[in-house]
Amino acid sequence: MPTWTPDPSFYPSPRQAAKAPPETLAYVAAFDPDRKSPDRIAVVDVDPKSSSYSKIIGNVAATEVGDEFHHFGWNACSSCLCPNAPHRHVERRYLVVPGLRSSRIYILDTKPDPRAPKIVKVIEPAELADKTGYTRPHTVHCGPGGIYVAALGNKDGKAPGGVFVMDHESFEPLGRWEVDRGPQQLGYDAWWHLGYDTMVTSEWGTPDTFENGLVPEVLLGSKYGRRLHFWDFTKRRHLQEIDFGEEHQLVFELRPAHDPTKAHGFVNCVVSLKDLSSSIWTWFREGNKWAAKKIISIPAEPANPDDLPPVLKGFKAVPPLVTDIDLSMDDRFLYVACWGTGDLQQYDVSDPFNPKLTGKVRIGGIVSRATHPGAKNGKLNGGPQMVEVSRDGRRVYFTNSLYGAIDPQFYPEGIDGWMVKLDAGPAGGIAFDPKFFIDWPKGHRPHQVRLQGGDCSSDSYCYP
Repeated sequence: MPTWTPDPSFYPSPRQAAKAPPETLAYVAAFDPDRKSPDRIAVVDVDPKSSSYSKIIGNVAATEVGDEFHHFGWNACSSCLCPNAPHRHVERRYLVVPGLRSSRIYILDTKPDPRAPKIVKVIEPAELADKTGYTRPHTVHCGPGGIYVAALGNKDGKAPGGVFVMDHESFEPLGRWEVDRGPQQLGYDAWWHLGYDTMVTSEWGTPDTFENGLVPEVLLGSKYGRRLHFWDFTKRRHLQEIDFGEEHQLVFELRPAHDPTKAHGFVNCVVSLKDLSSSIWTWFREGNKWAAKKIISIPAEPANPDDLPPVLKGFKAVPPLVTDIDLSMDDRFLYVACWGTGDLQQYDVSDPFNPKLTGKVRIGGIVSRATHPGAKNGKLNGGPQMVEVSRDGRRVYFTNSLYGAIDPQFYPEGIDGWMVKLDAGPAGGIAFDPKFFIDWPKGHRPHQVRLQGGDCSSDSYCYP
């Protein structure tokens, strides 16, 4: 008897996802910081058995110029197997790629040839603003009932930012997700605890405070995001706000535990106005409320002002600038990207309140300019930025550009793009793969990485 079978890349639990076959392709968002040529989704061969391993084997160019490709995601993932909203017939087939600056969204079909995706639909900015009330789409997550996109501005590019939903088959923008947003005004990331029917969102700022670079007056005035927001996922209503305090600025990447029975997650705070340190926080259930605790503080490193960009000379220090984190599928290892110092750190967070540093590499960095065994171009700039972990936790990929207008504030000479891969031991420890170093083609800078078949920041699960 014929039956529908789920997409083979859908797994009911993170345990089963971790046993999936290794990825052979990575998709990487790349943008032109000068906005003179179209942005691209690059296809990278990550199969060690391939003759083109660690090479860009394809590019899909946008139809317009100036989109600023940044974050992107799959149309569907393992959450389609959830019992409350099963969509077992949907495929993980399309990449949803927003232009953060343009508010245009591209839909790429990877099925006919995964090595050569094709643009099959473009959602123009006016349509997006009209149907959702939002602009500057940032984070894309596939959920049980559709595609959820966190946006940084309203239709006029002001507050409030928020979340809108798209249909995961037609890709039509359906509308604003929030029914009651409460005090929430700023947007950045959005993710959830399906087992606790809870959405979590974080904060950056409105487009006018970052599209031309970070604004010192806004930063020093503690006007950037510093809060977490917790929501009733089904009722779409704001439940609780946690303020990290005026000292903490730029509360960014949300990494909830993959196990749906665990009510905790991790978020990074990019900078402290007190001492330029970065921090990692755990959020968790405390009684019938959510709470947050700082579990890691990474200090700034003293530096000669002559080696620092103008924005940092007066501080005589290099801030770590933790701009991304990622959590392994077994919820054991947290990866922390220090874009300022050049460190990529690995922590054992089996106990989410007592992390242990288990590995560290350094590459690039504002002062250190550390190289890579596979690099041929001497000292490297930029630093670990967007991090992606394979489903089995054995491979870690990252790139080195943060955002077009912010890169030159900390790397005034401009960033020469690169992408690298680490090998991770099952019990901890990380090391560079000496055969994997991509000296990114000039004219574009790489940002987020997505792995074929899913990765540790693409899927959520309803079963432990």
